[in-house]
Amino acid sequence: MNRYKMTRKIIITLFLLLLTLSGVLAQETLRREVTLYNPYRPSLNAAIKRSFLPELNDTAQTRLQFRYNVNAQPLVPQYTINPIRAAALLPDPLPELHKIYFNAGIGSHLSGLGELSIASGRSEKGAIGLYARHFSTSGKIKLDNDEKVDAGYMDNEVSLFGKRFIKQSVLGGSIDFTQNIRHAYGYDTAFVGYIPEKDSIRMRYNNIGGKISYSSINLDSDMDYDFNLSYDHFRYKENLFRNRLLLDGLLAGEIKTIYVGSGVNYELYMPSNSISGSSSEYIFAVSPFLKRMGSNWNFKLGMELLRDRNGTMHVYPDINFGFAIVPSFVNFFAGLNGYLERNDPTKIIGINPYLHSYYNLFLMPDTDHEFVLTAGLKGNNGMRGQYLISASYSVVNQMPFYTNLSYITPQIAGNYFTSVFYDGNVSNIHGEISFKISNSVSFNGVANIYNYSFENGTFGKPWNKPKWDAKAGLGYSFRNKILANAELTSIGKRTNAINAHLNQYLSLPGAVSQPYREIEMPSHVNLNLKAEYRHSEVMSFWVRLNNISSKKYYEWAFYPSHRFLIMAGFTYSL
Repeated sequence: MNRYKMTRKIIITLFLLLLTLSGVLAQETLRREVTLYNPYRPSLNAAIKRSFLPELNDTAQTRLQFRYNVNAQPLVPQYTINPIRAAALLPDPLPELHKIYFNAGIGSHLSGLGELSIASGRSEKGAIGLYARHFSTSGKIKLDNDEKVDAGYMDNEVSLFGKRFIKQSVLGGSIDFTQNIRHAYGYDTAFVGYIPEKDSIRMRYNNIGGKISYSSINLDSDMDYDFNLSYDHFRYKENLFRNRLLLDGLLAGEIKTIYVGSGVNYELYMPSNSISGSSSEYIFAVSPFLKRMGSNWNFKLGMELLRDRNGTMHVYPDINFGFAIVPSFVNFFAGLNGYLERNDPTKIIGINPYLHSYYNLFLMPDTDHEFVLTAGLKGNNGMRGQYLISASYSVVNQMPFYTNLSYITPQIAGNYFTSVFYDGNVSNIHGEISFKISNSVSFNGVANIYNYSFENGTFGKPWNKPKWDAKAGLGYSFRNKILANAELTSIGKRTNAINAHLNQYLSLPGAVSQPYREIEMPSHVNLNLKAEYRHSEVMSFWVRLNNISSKKYYEWAFYPSHRFLIMAGFTYSL
């Protein structure tokens, strides 16, 4: 025990001694000067730290088990019925209808065009309107002897029309006037020193008349009808005229899927007393028929019983049928028909306005197409267009042809034509096609081949009738804003007769004529161009170039055409 105390005492003594010495040393150090050459930069030594995270691996597994029961009970919802309003089938909005349309243009040969159309707006009661058109030229044409002659012509047309809706019918009517002025400017230049005055070769044709019609509107009704009554007065000169009264009608209906009906026609001709050998004449015809049509076939059985102006009775067949070989693409059709072609003055001057005497206008016999046999194919050509190919054979009596009367008398000046009539057969091969080259370019074409044969002993040829003709056209449309069209027409060789039937005219005092001869007229190709720019919906501008040909073209012997004609104009709608 004493030893332990002694030892502790010694340790404490030594510890106190050390503390004393350290205080002395500290006092001695503070008294010294210390010089530092670098700034003091404390630093810590990098320490490596380690972290131990616990790993949790749960080895216990728990299985969940579900048990459930479904108690099915019907759900009966409560509802109320509200009536649904019937759907209204509204038509597409109708385009704006312009009541006034005006077209005007001027061109070479001092030509002028004016066209005006005025019509009332849409109405459930009816409509009324006016249409007028004028076209004329005043230029001169050079003949083979380098003489320039007046070859101007004029066409005027005015029509006032209207219609009234009465239940399921429509009552319509019109008052019409047409005027055609021509000059017999062509003549055989072998006559030296002949220069005709313009007034002496002027030919003026006027026609005025009216029409009343009454027809059914709904073509799907049990009974269809269409009746027309018309009258017109055709005048060539002050004392040379013809009145015509026309009544025709159609009454038809469906009986047990067969469409049955009949047409009736009555025409009364009353020429002036100045026409020698003329008297009132009439034509009467009845044409019963029956038709039926299926999805890929159709047929018509009919006939026409007709009394002509001479009192002769005719029975014309009216039989047609067709069926689809390949629906929509190849359709066959055939027919056996016949008809009486009226050689009325209004039709004749549209073919040849340079006829010599009133006989050729008012006393020309009608043409009897005894029968016409036709067969062909038509349908869709797969190029967004259609095609048609047909062949026909006709037996025709009193076919009219026109030959030149090339003579000059003090009483009659100019080169005119007379009509001759032949009986015979006519064959025709006809073709049409149209298709789209692109969305903006389209093509169409028509061609014909003819063959005439006359009865034995007939003197003559098919005067001025070509053996073939053709027409082809290209159309272009750019967003319906710019429209253009090019049309190429061609006509085959023709033969004209000069003075083939002149004996009756040689007895006139002072008559000077040329001997009978034939003139071959070569084939001809002609190009027409037109373009239109639609500035807006109401205004457009157009230009036309007609008769673009490098060769001189004669429509009739000694009658050169007007050749190149250019016109420009505009249209405006209100």
